[in-house]
Order: sequence, then structure tokens, then C-alpha cells
Amino acid sequence: MDIAERTEVPVPETRLLDEATEWDVDRVVKSRYNLLVDEYIDSYEPSESSIVKSVQHVPSNESLDIATTCEAMDHVPIVQEYIDGTDEYVFGALYDHGEPLATFQHRQIRGDSYTGGGGVYRESVEIPSLEAVGRAVLDELEWHGLACIEYIEDAATDEFKLVEINPRMWQSLACATASGADFPYWYWLQAIGNSDSIEPGYEVGVGTHYLIGELEYLTSIVRDDSSIVGRPPLSAAIKEVLLSCYEMPNFDYCHVDDPLPTVRLARSEVSHGIRRRMT
Repeated sequence: MDIAERTEVPVPETRLLDEATEWDVDRVVKSRYNLLVDEYIDSYEPSESSIVKSVQHVPSNESLDIATTCEAMDHVPIVQEYIDGTDEYVFGALYDHGEPLATFQHRQIRGDSYTGGGGVYRESVEIPSLEAVGRAVLDELEWHGLACIEYIEDAATDEFKLVEINPRMWQSLACATASGADFPYWYWLQAIGNSDSIEPGYEVGVGTHYLIGELEYLTSIVRDDSSIVGRPPLSAAIKEVLLSCYEMPNFDYCHVDDPLPTVRLARSEVSHGIRRRMT
């Protein structure tokens, strides 16, 4: 965030939770690290790890028990000013020691929760101002390898505000590959020293669905709660999901000629849900 501000990329106010003072704005508390390991969590052994991806919305008129929140998340999370946005976007890139080899953008139409989260229905876009703020941060970092940056378009200012950066491939990678931006292949070409063979570019307007994520989105309308984000009507959400699947029948893993990955994923999700309810 400091580097983004230096490069004049708009960012929401962001702090570690134990360093935050009283704020008079709505805010979001989220994991600093989704994957917890001993490298940065002192209480973990080298053989231990856990995943923490919880997000908590805190209105401006509510206080937060910092110690309890840190204990529940097993590390000191981030607190960030909530951005009332018109849309959420992902800027993906592959860099070679500060030089961009390929970039990609998509607009997130639905996340795995109605409050946000990882994209489960997205559409490829190409917006010059988003490209500019995405490259500015990675150029300044002299980035090498893959990166995924999430932006929210501020409804009040129309600025793309950086809310998260991850040094890896992204959940919605299938949208990029379906659009012609084959980052796994390009990453392999870079790894074997054949970056000159990368032909960047992609088709705009390609939408893809993560079907398990779409179900998680619908489930979140019943299960999740937010004091900041309004809950959509379930019947309208179901209609919206079904209509978009009909109009844009591109799916991350579900393919008629290769159904077993979807069957395996569904079985894994059901088993995980049963174990979660029993513990």
C-alpha cells in the first residue's frame, strides 16, 4: 500500500489491526495471510499450516475487540476502509524482472459471497486506466513472475482503488485462459527461458463461471450476514445465476467431454461440508 501511494495509485486506508486507531468510516477486517505457516507465525511448527480467509464488516458506529479478533484469526489481520464500489476488478500479470510479458483484466460480476470474495462469475475487459494503475505498482516493485491485484471502482470518485495483491495465479484463472490469455503456458515458457515465444493478448467480453462458487454465492445469501452490504433477494439471485449460465455457458471445470473433474470436485465439497458440520 505504501508503494501504491508513492506511485499515485489510489488506495483505501489500510492498517494492521493492532496498529489501527479509532476510525469514523465503515471498514473491513480480513486476513493478512490466507495460508498460515511457521515462516511468519511464531506459534506454528514447520509441519503445521492452516487456511484463514474470513472477512468481517464493521460499521463506523461499532467498535471491535482487537484481541479476540486476532486470536480467532490466529494472526494479526488487516483492517481496511470499506470502499462503496460500482464494480470489482482483477488485474493479472506475468513479469520478467520488472518488465511486463503479459497482462489481463476481468470484471467480477459475482463473488463466492454476496458480500464479495473470490470471483465466481467474471467477464474479460480491457480498460486503459486499470492497466495503468496495475502496471504502476508492479513496475515500481520490479516484479518477477505472476501477480494478481484486486481493484474496486470507487462509486464516488470513479477511481480504481487497490485493495489486495497476491503473488500467485488467481482463482478466476479460467476466465483468462478462456479469453486466450494462457498464463500457465506462458509461465512455463518464462521458466524455461523462452519468453520471446509469449504472444500476449486476449478476447474481451468472455465470461466464465465457477459452478461450486455460484452455489456458495447463493448459500451466502441465506448464511452470511453483513451490516454494510445489503442482502439481495434469494429468488432474484437464483434467476440471475441461471440466466447468466444460459447466456454465457463457459465453466471452469464442467465440460461434457470431461465430466470427472466436476464429479470429483462435487464429492470433495460434499465431504468437506459434512466434516465441517460434524466438528
